[in-house]
Amino acid sequence: MSRASAGLPSDPVDVVVVGSGAAGSNMAAHLAQGGKRVLILEAGPERGAGHLISSTLYARRVKWTGPAVLDEGRNPVGFVFNSGYGTGGAAMHHYAVWPRMHPEDFDMHSRHGRGLDWPLKYPDLAPWYDAVQQEAGVSGDAAREIWRPPGAPYPMPAVPVFPQGEVIARGFTQLGKAVAPLPMAVTSTIFNGRPVCLWDGWCDSGCPIGALANPLTVHLPKATAAGAILVNDAPVTRVLTSDDGTRAVGVEVTLTDGSRKTVSAKVVVLAAFAVENPRLLLASASPRHPQGLGNSAGLVGRYIMTHAAGLVYGLFDEDTRPYMGAFGGQLVNQDSYPKTTHARSGAFGSYQWMIAQAVKPNDLLGIATTRPDLFGPALHDFLKRATRGFAGMTAVCEDLPVADNRVTLTDQNDKHGVPIARITHDTHTDSVALWKASLAEGKEVMHAAGAKEVWTGPPGSMHIMGGTIMGTAAGNSVTNSYGQVHEIPNLVIAGPGLFPTSAGVNPTFTVHALAARSAARLLATWQQVAG
Repeated sequence: MSRASAGLPSDPVDVVVVGSGAAGSNMAAHLAQGGKRVLILEAGPERGAGHLISSTLYARRVKWTGPAVLDEGRNPVGFVFNSGYGTGGAAMHHYAVWPRMHPEDFDMHSRHGRGLDWPLKYPDLAPWYDAVQQEAGVSGDAAREIWRPPGAPYPMPAVPVFPQGEVIARGFTQLGKAVAPLPMAVTSTIFNGRPVCLWDGWCDSGCPIGALANPLTVHLPKATAAGAILVNDAPVTRVLTSDDGTRAVGVEVTLTDGSRKTVSAKVVVLAAFAVENPRLLLASASPRHPQGLGNSAGLVGRYIMTHAAGLVYGLFDEDTRPYMGAFGGQLVNQDSYPKTTHARSGAFGSYQWMIAQAVKPNDLLGIATTRPDLFGPALHDFLKRATRGFAGMTAVCEDLPVADNRVTLTDQNDKHGVPIARITHDTHTDSVALWKASLAEGKEVMHAAGAKEVWTGPPGSMHIMGGTIMGTAAGNSVTNSYGQVHEIPNLVIAGPGLFPTSAGVNPTFTVHALAARSAARLLATWQQVAG
């Protein structure tokens, strides 16, 4: 790793990858292993395992600390919380919950007349799910996960279930519902030299021992071992294109001394997450692309989505040990995943339950923050009881794609002269109804489990998707199914911004599968794409 002023090559590279998060590190590793000369440009600071501290206060440092972003609308996407800045990007604080999307997620419009279709099907992605889970390491029990689409068994045994998980599972069982171990990219055994997880619940602040699959533990080491160069403190301010506008020829980078440099490349991969990617495309407008790159149909920035979190809590007269386990949870339930299950309540879409997340007393996502109505002695009394008997679970509620939910540029510039982004997001009414349906089911489960007190939280935002959606043509999307921008095929988008729909599961596993598939396609068609 190096700083921009010293580490940028002076001669052209084969591939420049913008962003070192889940998608960028994956693409860089596979392209470098395929023999390509790869440069990874990370806008944020250098970060290694030694920088990570198991603390709720430190967790704030691995969130977004880059240029200001205006997060607006009735239901903001929670940009700062859901993004990252520095080596590893947002994947440094992701919770490693890795379920697969379901077949109906890929052709929702064809099946139900709602949302959008993907330009690929589940069978197109299934082999890449299999390959990625073997590469990164996923713990789970495929046989017990009765809702899981076809695929190879997990390479590691299931994560352990602690008393909090056992208590909530009791409620699902009472209602005739199933639970299974939550599929997690966390080590339940020694895996590729990575140690077994301690199950001490600090995933949100990073994993200093390397038990959690993230760019530092999986793809960045592979990329650098294959010759890729990672340069930190190197914000890209513009994607450069040829005179005729048909090819990307490199990027403009701001150095630490404030000067700018051009990096030439045969292929440019934008993997700077779902808001920064459209921001860069729009900010790179040229005479040939006056509305921004890939934006001939005005779709760059549109269809931004986020999962509404259905937060349900219970207080029990038994020791649940809520501080133990992984931050993502211990068990999963997907009985409510079929998209028409809650149609009578006006809801549409899928959701799953992440059950029994490890939780600390205070700060980010802590026990105290679940009861913002309590102060003083009442809060102290609650915490005394809750630190022993607290239990919680979270529904990941699908967000229907809406064209007016979008990223645009403002008339304000950051310190590098690039317009800052505005995100506008209002949740579709049917998705709001889905979130409400999840709360109703969650409270029923907690009561069935024997909770003495049950309460819910507001619709927090989890994950950010869309903004550079894939599709079949420039008229309905920004990229093809491999992330190649329709009008500029050697400009490739990677990450959750490609998603035409959000599904009802965490996106990171699918991000990796798409990136691996895209990298393989680039290598197989290199002469055609790179010229």
